Amino acid sequence: MILKTVTTKTRYSLLLALLIASLGACSKNPQEKDELGVPETSTVQPMGLGGLAYVTSQDAGVSVIDLATMSVIKEFDVKAKGPRGLGVTDDGTKLIVATRENESISVIDTTTGEVIKQIPVGKNPEFVRVNGNLVYVSSEPSAKGGPPPKPGAEEEDDDDEEKVPAKIAVVDLDKGEKIREITGGPETEGIEFSADGKNLVITNEADNTVTVHDIESGKLVKTIKTHEYGDRPRGIKVSPDGNTYLATLEYGNKFMVMDKDFNVIRTVDTGETPYGISYNRSGDRIYVATNKQKALQVFDAKTFEKIKDIPTGNRCWHFTFTPDDKHIMLACGKSDAIYVFDTEKYEQSKLIEVKNMPWGIVTYPKAMGSLDQAKLDPTEVAPAK
Repeated sequence: MILKTVTTKTRYSLLLALLIASLGACSKNPQEKDELGVPETSTVQPMGLGGLAYVTSQDAGVSVIDLATMSVIKEFDVKAKGPRGLGVTDDGTKLIVATRENESISVIDTTTGEVIKQIPVGKNPEFVRVNGNLVYVSSEPSAKGGPPPKPGAEEEDDDDEEKVPAKIAVVDLDKGEKIREITGGPETEGIEFSADGKNLVITNEADNTVTVHDIESGKLVKTIKTHEYGDRPRGIKVSPDGNTYLATLEYGNKFMVMDKDFNVIRTVDTGETPYGISYNRSGDRIYVATNKQKALQVFDAKTFEKIKDIPTGNRCWHFTFTPDDKHIMLACGKSDAIYVFDTEKYEQSKLIEVKNMPWGIVTYPKAMGSLDQAKLDPTEVAPAK
């Protein structure tokens, strides 16, 4: 009789435990994240443990790559033509894409892949940087389209009236609208935040300047002219320790090195037509995508000596590390592919087909790259020497 009672109680206890577990699973917040911060309810499963990469293609939309398998698993329709720059919010729930033809950004729900809102920002939007609930978008109102002029060539109809000062649109995602503008030079290109978060640093390719602006007021703080070093500044990146800024000079075949006060301290020779640039997480290596050189170049960040030329495809502009820093993914537009490289061996480990002119690439969780910056722990940064 005692044994029967114990068995019955045990059975009831097991049933109660199962019921509690089932209720807990049903009530789980659908936006809870896995250990890498990716929404567990994402419709782009299988997630693996690597997170996701998002790739814009100028003649299509956004390709979603599962970093665990390095394969395209979903496509997002951005509901507009000409997607280029992109960025992801800190929580990974929204992807922001600049769409050229309708002069807007598309705000995309990364779980459903649906466009939540399209927000007008200005003519020819290009770079996108996300900072909290604010999005900064560069534009090119003076751009005529087509390839840039050759080095040393005069631009057609080179008239001051046509060189319209570009605006950096500042968009509040909570309000869903552009709240103000920061005036840059003609054809603003790259955008970077200063290490202290007080300034916005932008490259202006049409008038060969890098300008520094107060991020709150938009007031011009400093102008750095690049012509004596090289023309068409494009990529811009701050070092992980905040002491150095780099700007690629497409028609100088160099990158320019500035100190924390934006004084030019030197230039470094690169391959032909450099564009995207980034440090690695520890800050001891610099990576530069050289378009016509068809190489991803690796430099020592202390000595600036070149370590390696990694062969790439055609028109490779932007790249990102994977969140675990084990690979670099490079978008090569005229190769219709993402080249994947091992960061230890500097060798190609995979080629992922992405058609229709891939332009930009970022990951979630956030990683170092030419279009984004990982959230860094001070212990991960190499000490200054």
